[in-house]
Amino acid sequence: MKFGFCIMSDIDEIGFFSFIENLGYDSAWVADSQMMFSDVYMVCALATQQTKRLRIGPGTAICGTRIPPVQVAAIATLNRMAPGRVFLGIGTGNTAMRTMGQKPMKMAAFGEYLRVMRGLLDAEIVDYTFAGRTRPVKMLRHETRFMNLEPRIPMYVSGFGPRAMALAGEYGDGLVFAIPPRGVPIQDALGHARQGAARNGRDMTGYRNATLTSVALLQPGEAADSDRVKQAIGANVMASVYYFYDVVHETGIEPPEFLRRIWKPYCALVEQTSPEHRHFRTHEFHYTDLHPGEAELIDEQLIRDTCMVGTADELVEQIRGLEKDGLQEMIFAVGNKTKWRLAEEFSRTVMARL
Repeated sequence: MKFGFCIMSDIDEIGFFSFIENLGYDSAWVADSQMMFSDVYMVCALATQQTKRLRIGPGTAICGTRIPPVQVAAIATLNRMAPGRVFLGIGTGNTAMRTMGQKPMKMAAFGEYLRVMRGLLDAEIVDYTFAGRTRPVKMLRHETRFMNLEPRIPMYVSGFGPRAMALAGEYGDGLVFAIPPRGVPIQDALGHARQGAARNGRDMTGYRNATLTSVALLQPGEAADSDRVKQAIGANVMASVYYFYDVVHETGIEPPEFLRRIWKPYCALVEQTSPEHRHFRTHEFHYTDLHPGEAELIDEQLIRDTCMVGTADELVEQIRGLEKDGLQEMIFAVGNKTKWRLAEEFSRTVMARL
């Protein structure tokens, strides 16, 4: 099993990259959300200069905010700075789009975006439609100056539903997905990816997978809802609530069972903000902080419903089971200062035993 961190892009915390590299982590996935965080590619570029082994890339870059050639130019420039240890995570952009009051890219458009990206990353000529005009495009001069497409840059596609997982198999080199309790079993996710690969006649040999998850490493005898745990991952827990707030109000479905006991008080908190500015509030503290009143909604059950929780011994056993089921990489999302302690303690008490 490989381990990495999903880092909320922060130009003032470049030292975290070398910190986790020295602790034995394999990768750093840098969040891309332009209304809240530092620019993802600037942070990645600085991180490559502070590290020697760590794999670095956007996790995930947002397709709705950059056209495919711009995305490829950015990641290929990064690959010139750190050849062979760069990857591209790509997704439809729930938070990045919703902080602008917009919706994530629809699946048909996402598939077309990935098709163009796949061809450009492979140094092919592809037909690309921009502003209603379709023309063949390719990355120019990458063999000699400015950017590198070699060593090959692996593209991980973010997929949290069957259609996106299938697109990950059709066009990607890997899949980023969510495991239970809030996601799907590993073999189910890979099954959807295989269906997509079959559509494109692609061979799944060497295909990669990774899960984005939240972890609470408990001290012996510590409650899962201790003040320390809430401080560490309370914002992660609430990120799930923010997501479903949008989905429920857009589609009219009922909130999922695990949120029903807190749904009304949470909605009351959100509705203190005027409707025209509500999209500022719902995702403003994505993985970083809590709004007033939110900590009181978080209990042990909600933490266990949204995060991987356990002592070092318990996490070792859980991870061994996930590895047996086919999971290759775990990425821990943490957006506050507690990530330094988690990185050190998890490396020392869990990774060292695996």
